[in-house]
Amino acid sequence: MRRFALYAMAVAFALCGCTQRKEAKPSAEYRAIDTIPMLIMQVQKCSRLYTAEYNIHKIVTYDDIVRLKGSVLKRDFNVKLPLGDRKIAIPMDATLKAYIDFEGFSERNIERRGNKITVILPDPKVALTSSKVDHKNTKEYVSFTRSHFTDAEMASFEQQGRASIIASIPRLGIIETARDNAARVLIPMIKQMGYAESDITIAFRKDFTERDISVLLDNSTVER
Repeated sequence: MRRFALYAMAVAFALCGCTQRKEAKPSAEYRAIDTIPMLIMQVQKCSRLYTAEYNIHKIVTYDDIVRLKGSVLKRDFNVKLPLGDRKIAIPMDATLKAYIDFEGFSERNIERRGNKITVILPDPKVALTSSKVDHKNTKEYVSFTRSHFTDAEMASFEQQGRASIIASIPRLGIIETARDNAARVLIPMIKQMGYAESDITIAFRKDFTERDISVLLDNSTVER
């Protein structure tokens, strides 16, 4: 009986020891929480991540028609005068680059629920890094009664073309491309920390529209 009791106590202590070792093992949730600072550090190393580049070709057109306006016997008239037209078509090439600046990336950009993790990207920036007028292929028509376009007018048309390109940024899809390319960089990094790809979401804080142009445009890199 005594030997049986000692054997039973030994088995009990062995089972207790196994249980203690199992409880001391870090849980999956603890490991996930512990990887967040490492993830933040790794993302911050990306600094400024250029995620998209678009080469834009645009033709700026201007039609200057002389018209005679007035009224006769209380009837208004608006008549195009013959031989008074001035028209111009100016081809332009511009380069847009989108990037995400991770310098201020922190735990505020990360949401985790259980095994699922969402990375909220900093707002993207879009820079019009270059623009050039194709003077060789510029088409100009000026009637003999009118003067040719001046350098100041040409510069104004170029500015209008640049403004039109900037206004079209939300419709070009460059913001979505920036998000997708950022995801291609970040998802493998997050997977290495133990997350399944199906549990990872990369997102911006909102959907950007034309009203957000002033926020998205990096004016410091726009050449004038």
